[in-house]
Amino acid sequence: MILEGKKITVGITGGFTAYKAADIIGWLKSAGAQVQVAMTASACQLMSPLMLQVLSGNPVATEVMDSSGRWKASPHIALAECDLYILLPATANILAKAAHGIADEIVSASLVANHAPVLCFPSMNVHMYENPATQSNLQLLQQRGWTVVAQSSGRLVDDAQIETAIMEFFRRSQRLEGKKVIVSAGPTYEFIDSVSFVGTRGSGKMGYAVAEAAAAAGAEVVLVAGPVALGDPHGIRVKHVVSAAEMEAAIAEEYGDADIVIMAAAVADYRPQQAVDHKLKKGLAQRQLDMVLTPDILAGLGRQKGGRLLVGFAAETDNLEQYAKGKLAEKNLDLVLANNVSQEGAGFDVDTNILTAVTADNIEYFPKMSKKAAAEQIIALVAELLDQRDK
Repeated sequence: MILEGKKITVGITGGFTAYKAADIIGWLKSAGAQVQVAMTASACQLMSPLMLQVLSGNPVATEVMDSSGRWKASPHIALAECDLYILLPATANILAKAAHGIADEIVSASLVANHAPVLCFPSMNVHMYENPATQSNLQLLQQRGWTVVAQSSGRLVDDAQIETAIMEFFRRSQRLEGKKVIVSAGPTYEFIDSVSFVGTRGSGKMGYAVAEAAAAAGAEVVLVAGPVALGDPHGIRVKHVVSAAEMEAAIAEEYGDADIVIMAAAVADYRPQQAVDHKLKKGLAQRQLDMVLTPDILAGLGRQKGGRLLVGFAAETDNLEQYAKGKLAEKNLDLVLANNVSQEGAGFDVDTNILTAVTADNIEYFPKMSKKAAAEQIIALVAELLDQRDK
């Protein structure tokens, strides 16, 4: 069964639909999942923690400071070690706390500690749901990768929709199971001397989001990252590089047993013909800097493609589709993701993107969305291409 052995945390708050969580916990347990439960104080007023302990087969966390010895680690840390965190019901209060990092009780504390995907089921009065603060909090949490399953009325969706959302999450999480994915991210720098360099713009946010989405889909992920100001993603092996040559070498080391390569890095096209190991001093009114091409990493991978699936990015300012189609053919790629970096919301250093996905027989246009959401769309496209190839 798809839920067999999956470790799932259910955070229950004091919404009046909290009783629904008991049914879902029983269903998860019967489907073979390992279920652990956290309850706020108000949730405990509506339901017995002992009842949920019997249903889940595990101790129920009701306090951050639990001295009972039932937990190997602090309860909020143990709860965060899961494959999926389900927030049911998600009240306006818990959404506000989660959005702003407040951790003043066991459910909010475990959400702050959590690295797993979150599946959120709002339940509240329609006026509370429509309140701009609540909508802003929901939007912010979705930008961070939460999946929200809600009705426009604010009422909790029914049990069948909750179960379907959970099953669909785990189906998606297995799309790339058994596959090794290399993702490149960020810029590259080519040094002129010991302190100066030429390079490209690139925050690495898109590539990092793609790496996280691939890992969430069950893949073994190697992230080859240029110089970025981002922390290493949880649970992903990262190889840090600086120059295009270093990126090429790092990818080549992993390419032999790779199934998929997604080149999201903004690799510098040129490097100085000769760099020096000391700082060049000012002194000449004009200095000539001879430049040569850096290796075309993606073209090289395309020449050795074999049965791998190759994905490239095309950051352009005009003729988007034309350049994307050309890149697809010239570099032997399966998918090119093009964006117009002069367009608001699709440029460098922002948290959103506007992508056009180009394959040999199709062009698909995506609206502006967070880079996390865009990364999920990219992984879905990759999974579809694999399915088509394997038919």
